[in-house]
Amino acid sequence: MRIPTLALAAALLAPLTATIASEAAFAPDALKTAAYLRDLANGGSAAYDIVESLTTEVGPRLAGSEADARAVAWAKAKFQELGFDRVWTEPVTFPQWRRGVELAEVLAPYPQPLHITALGLSVGSNGPIEAEVVAFADLAALSAAEPGSLDGKIAYITNRMIRTRDGKGYGPAVGARSRGASEAASKGALALLIRSIGTDHDRMPHTGALQYAEGDNAPPKIPAAALSNPDADLLTNMLRRGQPVRLRLNIDAGVVGMATSYNVIGEITGSQYPEQVVIIGGHLDSWDLGTGAIDDGAGVAITMAAGALIGDLKTPPERSVRVVAFANEEQGLFGGKAYAEQHKAEISQHIIGAESDFGAGRIYALRAAVSEAARPQIAAIGEVLAPLGIAHDSEGGGPGPDIIAMAERGMAWAQLAQDGSDYFDYHHTANDTLDKIDPRALDQQVAAYAVLAYLAAQADGGFGSAAKPEAP
Repeated sequence: MRIPTLALAAALLAPLTATIASEAAFAPDALKTAAYLRDLANGGSAAYDIVESLTTEVGPRLAGSEADARAVAWAKAKFQELGFDRVWTEPVTFPQWRRGVELAEVLAPYPQPLHITALGLSVGSNGPIEAEVVAFADLAALSAAEPGSLDGKIAYITNRMIRTRDGKGYGPAVGARSRGASEAASKGALALLIRSIGTDHDRMPHTGALQYAEGDNAPPKIPAAALSNPDADLLTNMLRRGQPVRLRLNIDAGVVGMATSYNVIGEITGSQYPEQVVIIGGHLDSWDLGTGAIDDGAGVAITMAAGALIGDLKTPPERSVRVVAFANEEQGLFGGKAYAEQHKAEISQHIIGAESDFGAGRIYALRAAVSEAARPQIAAIGEVLAPLGIAHDSEGGGPGPDIIAMAERGMAWAQLAQDGSDYFDYHHTANDTLDKIDPRALDQQVAAYAVLAYLAAQADGGFGSAAKPEAP
C-alpha cells in the first residue's frame, strides 16, 4: 500500500510529538526514572509474594474478627519489611457482624437442598422460617408490589448480572442485594432471597453487604441471603411449573456490637515537599468465604509493591507516596470514610489518589478527574504507560471505593481501569482464592501504579485538589 506523503510525515512525527509533550509536562530525568520503574516492575515484582503471604498467613479477614486483627499486624510488618520510611495505623470503628449457620431447602413440591449464603449485615431468622416463595424479575418489580401482598411469604429477586469488561453490569444488578430486604419487608415478607450478584455458573453463592432502611417509618429488618446461580435457576424452574413452592430458611447472623480495626499506612517520604501526598492503596479486609485474594489482597499487594519500588530509588520523589491498606471496605466503606474525616484539613495536600480494588486483571486504561491545567501531565503519564498496553481515556471512570470520600471532599483522582471480565465469577465467594491470580498480570499493574505515583509525586504544580465547602 502506498502511504500519502503527508500521512507518512504525520506518522513519523507522532512519536516525536508525544515525546515533546511528555517532556513539557515532566523533566526528562523524571520520565527516564518512570520508564525504569515501569520496566523493572513489569519484568517481575514482589506483588504475588505479598498476596501469597496475606492469603496464606492470614486468610479470610472479616472486619472486626480475630483474623482482621492479624491482618493489621501483618500489614504493619510487611510495610516495615518492604522498607517504607513511615508506618502507622489510624483507628476505624464500625458495627461488628458475624455469620453462623445458613441453610435453605425446598419443602414442596420437589424437596431438595439449596446453596445459599447470608448477605453481609443481615439479621438472623431466629430459627427456621417455612413459607411460600414469590418471585420478582428485579427490584423494580418488587417495589411495585402492593403493601401486604407478601405477608407470611419469602420474596425472591431473580435478576441476573451481565458480564462486561468494565463491571458495568454490577450497578443495575446490585440494588437487589443492597435494598431488596427493606423493600421486601415493606410488602410484608418474612425473608428475602436473591440470585447471586455474579457472572459465574458455579454452585458458590456470592455474599455482599445489604443496607437496611433506617428511621421511625422503616420496615422491620428481615433476614436476607443469596442463592448460587445454579440454585437460582433451579428455584426458577420449579416456580415455572405453576405449583406453590415452599422453602425452609435458617440463617444465624447479625451484628454483635461495635468493633475497632485500623487503616494501616506506609509512606515513602518526599524529598522536597513531604507534606504533599500522592495516595494509592487497596482494602485490607475481605469477606469470610474465600481467602480474599482478588478482593482485595491483590490491590493491597499491587500498591505495596509499587510504593516499595519507589522507595528503593536512590533519589526519593519530591512528594510523599502514601500507601493505605483500608479497613472494612466491604461492609460500608468505613476505612475510606474514616481516612477522609481524619485528613479533611489536608485535602489540598493530597495531590491525587488512586485505588486498586477490582481484582487481578490487567490494566487497560488510564482515566482521571483533574484540573484542566493538569491534563497535559495526565496525558504524559499515559505516554509512559502505553508500552504496558494501557490507553489514555480522557472520559469516564470513577475513583476507587475507598477514595470516594476524599474525592467528594475535593481530591483529584486517577483510575487505572482493570479488565474485570471474570472478576464477578469469584467476587465475594469461597472461590476468591490465590489460584485465580496471574503473577504476570500483577507485575503489569505494579508497573502502572509505580509510574502513576512516581510521576504524580514529581509533577510541577498539582492536579487540582482543593477542599470543597462542607454542607451545612
